[in-house]
Amino acid sequence: MNWNESLRSSGPKDRDTCISVEFSRRFDHLERRFKLRSHLQRSMRTVAAVILFLLLLTPSALSFPGHKKKDAQQYGEGLIINVPLPLPEVAQAVEEVTQNTIIRGTKEYNKDEYISGAVEATSTPVFAAWKEGGTVFYKIRTGAIDPRNFKDGGDVGTLAVRYIVQPQGDKNTVLRIDALFVEDFRRTVHPSNGSVESAEYKDIQDKLAAVELVKKETADALEAKRNRLTKQNFGISGDTGVSSSNPSAVYPAENSAAHTASGSGDGAGDAAAPLAATPAVSAAGTTAATQAEIPPAPKYELSGESLQHHVADLRREVERLVKKPGAPLKSAPFHTASTVKSLEPGAEVLILISTTYWYGVETRDGDHGWVRRDQLEAVP
Repeated sequence: MNWNESLRSSGPKDRDTCISVEFSRRFDHLERRFKLRSHLQRSMRTVAAVILFLLLLTPSALSFPGHKKKDAQQYGEGLIINVPLPLPEVAQAVEEVTQNTIIRGTKEYNKDEYISGAVEATSTPVFAAWKEGGTVFYKIRTGAIDPRNFKDGGDVGTLAVRYIVQPQGDKNTVLRIDALFVEDFRRTVHPSNGSVESAEYKDIQDKLAAVELVKKETADALEAKRNRLTKQNFGISGDTGVSSSNPSAVYPAENSAAHTASGSGDGAGDAAAPLAATPAVSAAGTTAATQAEIPPAPKYELSGESLQHHVADLRREVERLVKKPGAPLKSAPFHTASTVKSLEPGAEVLILISTTYWYGVETRDGDHGWVRRDQLEAVP
């Protein structure tokens, strides 16, 4: 019998009692469900509040390991690279970059391309003293305003770039570049994200490429000049016994008579003798080999006086003397290029290349390099 049937079969008094009991039972059931739902909602709100609190308190707690690794690589790693060139050339290029008064890869204002006003320095408190060998260069810019590409920057301070050049054998060099920004007030150190180091190395790389290009062009021009001087000015061909690669052939014979008589001498005498010795050697060789008639003398075999005039004219055209107090022989046509050697006043050089401000020359010792035009004078 269900509740409705029991209610109809009972009296009025029992019916009221049953209704009250049933109502109370259902009300209690609903109340328990409501309380359970409210408890669950409060629990969920509490859990959500705890999670939010943890996120705000320790945001790095839920960061992934890969993010930390990426951040560590992005800031403060600097740049280390192996350059396939000898240390003197790399050090020269680095020194020129430290003297260019600009720092690339960063800027103070959006309209800028780089930060200017930097100066070369021998040391800076921004970096700890370097004790691992090599040559160290610095370039600093004081009063830099919030330079870009430095972690958490935002104040005025000193921007410093350090270049370390270390030899690796005779033909390779290790180059290390680091950049830091230090605030003037709080002294907080901000590492670079690598932009400064990469941009500065690009500048160094461009200078090294320019030097290598000049070296190649100089070598090609030297060879072409030797061949032209040998064939055109002296009329010497490849079968006369005189090598076109001997740069000393353009210098006049000195004390050739004494040298011929003695049959011996130092290297300078041997280099100066080809003009006088070539016809005799050719004639003797031909007689010994074939006993044939000696061929006519080449066109450059003139009378002694004519040949001397020819040599004198040639010397005035292609030779120069170093002015007092002497001049440095540079490895490239730049004032900041490395010095190959120092030339004494009055030293003779052979002009191989002529530019607006520089001569590409060769010395009597066979050294090649560049000398400023105003440091040389014509042969009297």
